[in-house]
Amino acid sequence: MKVIIIGGDAAGMSAAMQLIRSEQDVSITVLEKGEIYSYAQCGLPYYVGDVVESRKHLIARTREKFQEDGIDARIFHEVTRVDENEKRVYGTVHEADGSKTDFEEAYDKLLVASGGSPVMPDWKGNDLEGIHVLKTIPDADELKEALDGVLTVTIIGGGYIGLEVAENLVELGKNVRIINRAERLGVGFDKKISDKLIEEAERQNIHLSLGEEVSYFSGETRVNTVTTNKGTYETDLVIVAVGIEPNTRFLNDTSIHLHANGAVVVNPYMESNVADIYAAGDCATQYHRIKRLNDYIPLGTTANKQGRIAGLRMAGSSRTFNGIVGTAIMKFFDVDAGRTGLSTAEAESLGIPYDVNVFEHSPHAGYYPGGEKLWLQLVRHKVSHQLLGVQAVGTQGIAKRIDVAAVALFNEMTTEELQDLDLSYAPPFNTTWDPIQKSARRFK
Repeated sequence: MKVIIIGGDAAGMSAAMQLIRSEQDVSITVLEKGEIYSYAQCGLPYYVGDVVESRKHLIARTREKFQEDGIDARIFHEVTRVDENEKRVYGTVHEADGSKTDFEEAYDKLLVASGGSPVMPDWKGNDLEGIHVLKTIPDADELKEALDGVLTVTIIGGGYIGLEVAENLVELGKNVRIINRAERLGVGFDKKISDKLIEEAERQNIHLSLGEEVSYFSGETRVNTVTTNKGTYETDLVIVAVGIEPNTRFLNDTSIHLHANGAVVVNPYMESNVADIYAAGDCATQYHRIKRLNDYIPLGTTANKQGRIAGLRMAGSSRTFNGIVGTAIMKFFDVDAGRTGLSTAEAESLGIPYDVNVFEHSPHAGYYPGGEKLWLQLVRHKVSHQLLGVQAVGTQGIAKRIDVAAVALFNEMTTEELQDLDLSYAPPFNTTWDPIQKSARRFK
């Protein structure tokens, strides 16, 4: 069996290694557009901020290691077209000397694990020097070099990457402004949680321009101002972090079903609607267990899981990917913020009747020294009382509560059942009733 994998990062290489372990007679060729395999994209802001000292620490497994396992791991191979009838892929090899050559490869099974690319809106002046995105290690290398001598940085986007980059740049002594189209900070956070992120940003002297849309960039050859619908701001450098889009344009001439945003629609086996073509990771949809529909929440954790399932399926397994509940967490200076399940806005958009409870708690026994309050928001179905979503923000204990909530959501528990969980307790770690259980008890 000849397997072609498009993309050499989390999803693609998880699938490849699963196939290797299956001990089947399989030939694996990976076509990677760049030159680096299997790296930690989530660590890039910390590499930019010198928290991670070397780029090599971000590489989970080198190309050479995959080759030692018998994988034909190629670099600078950009796929431009897939012929589903002839079962062949076509593309271009970008040679080191700048020349290009065409290639084509036949396959028995094909995995599309091409990931996503940073969105760069069609703003006037977006081709000026000094405007950066952050998705790959080469992006980070370029940004680190460009930051030398820079004093003022404008970050466009108030999501996870934007906030993590902002933190790291402030720690480097930069003067940072965040421009965000929404009135809030953080992707999918409701107002109470977002307000805490805003408070922390202001405490760290980050300039916030919320509810503003970028109009254009100005400068002769290098950006020096950003103009929005509400003002113009001087800057030495710009980082655009407004999201990613799936790398699937090479599939446009196929009959593969794509989501509205271009992601490949897959079933629980990571199969597309075309026989022998699979997809996983940031270029594929993820089934949301609470929304009960295909969603797009690109995360490294999910990419690894989906890649593993794709590899198992190609090897003949009946294991399935059982979906996500939308769990995410981030550190922003001294504050942690996490979410899982639905926000109130998402529940409203889906027409789900809900109750919401927002409450302030101590993360551990009140008599135990230290520990600031944490804020918890629980959303539940108004009729069935099924837990629909949890958000939390504070200086400690956030990950514990979000992970407990994620398990409860995955298993479709009610807020009454949540109260019955046997959660760990000792004064330094918790109260006799965990804050998430206390919140559940407050529903009438």
